[in-house]
Formats: sequence, C-alpha cells, structure tokens
Amino acid sequence: MFNRIKGVFSGHEDEALHISTGALEWEILVPIRDPSFYNHTGEEIELFTWLHHYEDAMRLYGFFSALERKLFLDLQKVEGIGPRQAFKILQGIAPRSLVTMLDSGDLASLQKIPGIGPKTAQKMMLALKGKLITQEEASAVISGSQGRFRDVVRALVEMGFERKEVERVTAQLASSLEDSPEAEKELFKRALLELSAGAGA
Repeated sequence: MFNRIKGVFSGHEDEALHISTGALEWEILVPIRDPSFYNHTGEEIELFTWLHHYEDAMRLYGFFSALERKLFLDLQKVEGIGPRQAFKILQGIAPRSLVTMLDSGDLASLQKIPGIGPKTAQKMMLALKGKLITQEEASAVISGSQGRFRDVVRALVEMGFERKEVERVTAQLASSLEDSPEAEKELFKRALLELSAGAGA
C-alpha cells in the first residue's frame, strides 16, 4: 500500500518519527540507533515503509533503505520473531553488522543483541545465514557503477566513516535508487543519514 515516503522530519515521540508531507504529518516507527539523529529536525528524509495491520490498529514502519526494510521482513521469517521484535533487533544493531554476524556464524555476538537469546540466535542462523547481502556483493555494486558512485564513497570515507561500512550502505541504497541526473547527490544524502543513524551500533 505504501512503498516509501519523502518529507520533512518534524519531530519525534518515543520510537516514532514525525514526517510532514504537505498538510499531512505521518507517525512512523523507525529503528534509530544513534540519538544524535534527532538533531536533523527540519531536514528532508526519505523512508521505505511497511504497514502492519493489527486486529484493531495499524502501525507504519520506516527504514532508510529498501534492503533494511527487506532485512526487517526477513527477520519475521524466523520462527518466534514478529514485527515488534524485528524492530527491536534493528534498534540494537546496524543492518550491515547483523548481516556480518549471520554470515560469519557469530552466535556469541548475536546473543548480545537485546531481545535475542540462544534459541532465537540459533533459529536466525538457520533461517538467514548466507541469504543476505554480502560485502562482496556490495563491492560489486560499487565497482559496476562506472565510477559515478565512487565519489560518494570517497567523500563519506573522508568524513571519517569506515570504508567497508560506506560501501555496504552505498550498495544497499544504490540498488533501490532510480537512475537520474540527481542520483549521486541523492545517494550521498541518504547514505550520510543511514551512516549517522547507525554510528552508535
């Protein structure tokens, strides 16, 4: 029903961001890992959304990339994990770090994430290991971009972000970005927001 929403970040309440789009203000649950993100009030942001319809209510979830949303949905394929727990997991760890733990079979680190016990960690490993984006795939996206996204990667690395993290985030966002003259500028803005939001993970 709702794929993504672009608007102005107008405030927040508990776990929900308020996004203004013209005469409407949306309340969207977004997994924020770094409280400093809230300093971006007044800036335009874009969120990939997913609507959960309860028996007597609806909740709109938002994510900074289509692949973060996909990870949220993939987590729900694990027995015992619903939307709320999947959301809590992504509040506790950046998507790129979670993918690395799963692909490397790092059960010990996985169990340190709030809301994940030994049994849930085992189930996650069985259901998701090797099925999510890898660092090699991320690098392939960047290498195949004919150089237009390399400047984005270089700029973000010069700002102090780790190259591997920058490449993964940039690859995730680039895969869902429409081809346009403004693509590079839009990619930089989205990647900066995503990296800033995940800096505390």
